[in-house]
Amino acid sequence: MPKALSSSSASSLPASYEAALAELEQLVSRLESGDMPLEQLLSGYQRGAELLKYCRDKLEAVEAQIKVLDEGTLKTWTPE
Repeated sequence: MPKALSSSSASSLPASYEAALAELEQLVSRLESGDMPLEQLLSGYQRGAELLKYCRDKLEAVEAQIKVLDEGTLKTWTPE
């Protein structure tokens, strides 16, 4: 049986982008399993939205830093 989301995990920020992404992937897997009660589905969806926003904000911050480093022009990255 899936464990319930605790109220502390529902409001805490992840330690890093990678931690947020891992938690989001695990949460999506649990949500897709269909084995969660309705109340847990709702709180899981809310936590997923928080994690998604956190990840997007982190990516936007990194993109802004790259623009500064590249003198205001975001360049296409090509692997060498």
